[in-house]
Amino acid sequence: MKRLKRFIFISFIFACVTSALGPFAIPVPELEGLASEQELLEPDSKFIEINGVTIHYKEAGSGETTFVLLHPFGGSTFSWREVMDDFAKYGKVIAYDRPAFGLTERPMPEDWESNPYGMKANIELLRGLLDAFGVEKAVLVGNSAGGGVAAAFAMEYPERVGELILVAPGLGGGRGPQFPAWALPLMWTPQMRHLGPLMMREYQESLPRTLDRGWFNKDKLTDEFRARHLQVLTIENWDRAFYELTFAPAYPELRPLLPDLTMPVLIVAGQEDRLIRSWYFEAVAAEMPDARLELIPECGHVPQEECPEPFMEIILEYLSSR
Repeated sequence: MKRLKRFIFISFIFACVTSALGPFAIPVPELEGLASEQELLEPDSKFIEINGVTIHYKEAGSGETTFVLLHPFGGSTFSWREVMDDFAKYGKVIAYDRPAFGLTERPMPEDWESNPYGMKANIELLRGLLDAFGVEKAVLVGNSAGGGVAAAFAMEYPERVGELILVAPGLGGGRGPQFPAWALPLMWTPQMRHLGPLMMREYQESLPRTLDRGWFNKDKLTDEFRARHLQVLTIENWDRAFYELTFAPAYPELRPLLPDLTMPVLIVAGQEDRLIRSWYFEAVAAEMPDARLELIPECGHVPQEECPEPFMEIILEYLSSR
């Protein structure tokens, strides 16, 4: 019996040590040829510090109305290049890169008190941005995951939203969360953060495929546009930032909250969206008390890029009727 107890005790200690130290024995080679955000600056790039994070943004236009443009997952200010000037004819336009994307700083755990990549952090970042620019109310235009941020912000700060425009929005209610909230603390351990970049490097293959699927007319997705969108995979710490974003603190599922979104909402999407099907937009529109859905024929997941003219026609008609 004593030998059995000793064997169990030694086995337990061995398992604990292996679990604690084993992950650090797995090599995680640094990716080569990556650039810093500062090396990729553009002539109209601007930066502002919000909640301790250096945010990259672009602006255009002026006037009483302020449009804030929120890009999709993997996107950046580049996602709005086709419509920035169109919005600028009707007011001030601000497009910014959310943490983990574009040229916005990618802070690491040792640099922050709380995770800046989660939904709650993105909501507070947007509020801080509005405060910094002295904007009481803004027209929020959010594409895909950016639409989720816009909707969540509108639920928490409805008094700060003049109009809510969701472009092919991802509002949850699909396959559910990819990782259970109770297990998130495991992913925040030093061991898992060490291995995290290896997990995220799958995006080197999957993100190009997702980008292609987002366009209905592939001829419009030129090699130049594709390279600019995939620039996110060439910036230092992109894999570590994606890990922190993926396993950020949990936030309430948005879709059950849609009936509480009492403000008028315009949903604009491509009829041939292959990433989020049109029936989903019809369903979430029906779950909001006051939502209008407009589908653009022969258009995919990023109508502001692929179909900018009908996209702007719909938005301007909507705004003029308000």
